[in-house]
Amino acid sequence: MSPPSPDTSPVDFIAFEGSRCLARGGLAEVALRVKAATEARPLARFMVFNACTSEVLDFDLRGTPQEVLARLAVSHPAALACAASPADSTPPTDLAGAPGAETPSEDTSSAKTGPGRPKLGVVAREVTLLPRHWAWLSSQPGGASVALRKLVEQARKDSQSQDQRRLSQEATYRFMSAMAGCLEGFEEAARALFASDRPRFEALTAPWPQDIQIHLQHLAQAAWMPSDVPHSPELPHA
Repeated sequence: MSPPSPDTSPVDFIAFEGSRCLARGGLAEVALRVKAATEARPLARFMVFNACTSEVLDFDLRGTPQEVLARLAVSHPAALACAASPADSTPPTDLAGAPGAETPSEDTSSAKTGPGRPKLGVVAREVTLLPRHWAWLSSQPGGASVALRKLVEQARKDSQSQDQRRLSQEATYRFMSAMAGCLEGFEEAARALFASDRPRFEALTAPWPQDIQIHLQHLAQAAWMPSDVPHSPELPHA
């Protein structure tokens, strides 16, 4: 099974009707497609996923399309913001103050044009360390804050491929559990996924419905990346 070609289009959400892919795209578009399908086929089973993380989205489809979109703006403001056109770089004003939404601070909203310390948009939060840790950080050039930022940036670089691989495995397994948990070979396919055994994974999932296979390929692309860190084939705990 050959890997899918890279999809550069801004696909954020995916909806399934049974094992068939019903819609892919922004949340508003997908929600309205699901609403129309549920009205046409009320006994069918529908599931909507975040196309990257495989988190399941639930929303109220009652009422008019405008009412559905209005409720989405309240219940999933960040998701609607992610689905906005990439050409529009201006943050939606109606998302200000929503849970999880970031409001530009004075440090990031204005540029430093004169001499002096640049505004970096840093955020102050509590960090608890042992006395010896604080002593070492304080002795570093620039002090504790600069040293911590350097350590975090270096750790991000060192673990980038490992983190991408882990997140890909988790998203793939999450989608598999929801859509293929009752299919033959699920347990062994999941073990192959976490063992990074791509040939076995693809052989075990080959009999599964085509649309499920295609999305699994998309989710698992980073799961096959090489890693120097030993991995365990054990399945994650529920």
